[in-house]
Amino acid sequence: MSDKNMLADFYQNLAQWLTDVKKHEVTQAVELIEHAKVLIKAAEEIPEEKIIQFIDNFKYDLHEFYQQNQEQAKHSIYLGLMKESFWAVMANITDKSQVEWAELCEDFQHDGDYQTNDVIGFGVLECKQCLKIQQVTRFSTVNDCLHCGYSHFTRRSLTP
Repeated sequence: MSDKNMLADFYQNLAQWLTDVKKHEVTQAVELIEHAKVLIKAAEEIPEEKIIQFIDNFKYDLHEFYQQNQEQAKHSIYLGLMKESFWAVMANITDKSQVEWAELCEDFQHDGDYQTNDVIGFGVLECKQCLKIQQVTRFSTVNDCLHCGYSHFTRRSLTP
């Protein structure tokens, strides 16, 4: 099979996949809207005092659940690890945000464009030729693209 045929097959498969995704998303959106209509219609038929009673009961049940499981939660390894993981993620977000603000002025000078031998603290560089990603994790100089050898990059914004 020639390169031209392989490329044509690839684009045909990609187009088919995109069409399928679009159909499924539209179908899911329609189903969601229809379900919402049923819920709204049902909610309109429930007397207001029943809704208030339901909300009060739900709040009471949540409070009781919290009270009953508070002691177990204090000794839960899983919840402890989840808490530590949460704070680690928050610290990481804060660190990246602070570095991004510190490098913002320099990034304005570069206008998001970097080339070989430019200095960068850390970030994600995308090769302008092959669009491959290069992760910079420490203060260093920019090297040529590892995939194609090109020397010009666009710096992507940091994400937490």
